[in-house]
Amino acid sequence: MSSLLPVFALLRGTLFLLIASGLHSILLPVRGAQEGFPTVLLGLLGTSWAAGFVAACLLAPRLVQKVGHVRAFSSFAAVMAIVALLTGLIVEIWAWIGLRFVTGFAIAGAFMVVESWLHEKSTNDNRGQVFAVYQMVCYGGLTIGQMLLPLGDVSGESLFMVTGIFLCLALIPTAMSTASAPQPLRETRLDLKALYTNSPVAAVGIFLIGGANGAWGTLGPVYGAGIGLSNLDIALMMSASMIFGALTQWPAGRISDRMDRRFVLGGAAGLCAAVSLAAFAFNPVEPRAVLVATALYGGLAYTLYSIAAAHANDHARDGNFVEIASGMLLLYGIGTMAGPLVASAMMQAGGPQAIFLATALFQGLVVALVVWRIRRRAAPSAKEAFRPMPMERAMTPEAARLDPRGN
Repeated sequence: MSSLLPVFALLRGTLFLLIASGLHSILLPVRGAQEGFPTVLLGLLGTSWAAGFVAACLLAPRLVQKVGHVRAFSSFAAVMAIVALLTGLIVEIWAWIGLRFVTGFAIAGAFMVVESWLHEKSTNDNRGQVFAVYQMVCYGGLTIGQMLLPLGDVSGESLFMVTGIFLCLALIPTAMSTASAPQPLRETRLDLKALYTNSPVAAVGIFLIGGANGAWGTLGPVYGAGIGLSNLDIALMMSASMIFGALTQWPAGRISDRMDRRFVLGGAAGLCAAVSLAAFAFNPVEPRAVLVATALYGGLAYTLYSIAAAHANDHARDGNFVEIASGMLLLYGIGTMAGPLVASAMMQAGGPQAIFLATALFQGLVVALVVWRIRRRAAPSAKEAFRPMPMERAMTPEAARLDPRGN
């Protein structure tokens, strides 16, 4: 615990930030479905958020360098609080789409500040502990935020106000901290050719995995509302998929340490596609059946990113971890732009359960990619031990510097 004291204030602020993010990300699609907004436009909420997130990963370092870490973090959190309140006051889908871009940009900027600060204040001896606690904060904060949904009135303004309160709480620990600011952020460069050359399976696979996870993360609540689930059941459904995804990362990763990771990646993607197709075909509407199906789905879907990223690192040169991991995160973010667009169009045509057709499409393409590449390239002769990754929607390229493998 003593090793965590220097970063405790930062982790506490991050927890509040993620609680607000978890609540706002589930509140908007549920309220939008209640208002009767078209599913295609609700899908644009996720695309807009992801576009802002990726843009910030590329542009925010310059902004932080100009004004400093504390001022930048305070500004990002304040902007998110203003946006959260505005989305409660202006219930109009096109306004929400524009505001979600601002939220994505601001939250990515805030995460970059936090992650670089954690990197600066941790040491080589405790970096692994800090990174592990950061993972717990990521999953815990998002889950707590989602579970706040049934505690308020979705049709009113109270939950939007609660989101704003948590964002203001996130300001306090960092603003009151006496710790010195970290070194300037590094600018991120996306080299698609280098990423593909390093590992085609990882580069293309990460994009496809981002498509599937972006579709589910954005439109899962719309699916739940569409089949008649209560707000509590929707929150449980989204939280269960995330929690089971966290729990299954380690066993899936350990299996991938013992064989060609591409077999594990393709197998998990194939099973996930099968679960998706079964959920589409049988279309369960009883809450317990939906909970079981989506927990099983999440347990498979949320392992794919970590396995693909580990496979990319197996092929990376020594000292190249940060560049590879940063590029993978940006490719994943680009994928999350495409996923909601595809899924919303399919749901508009085929009903809420068609979300599983969209996720099966992306995961089936991962399987096809893996089969093709196994025939073209041998597995790496040496592999590093697998490490689980935090929730991808709460990570920026700065997290790669915090990861012990990047040092």
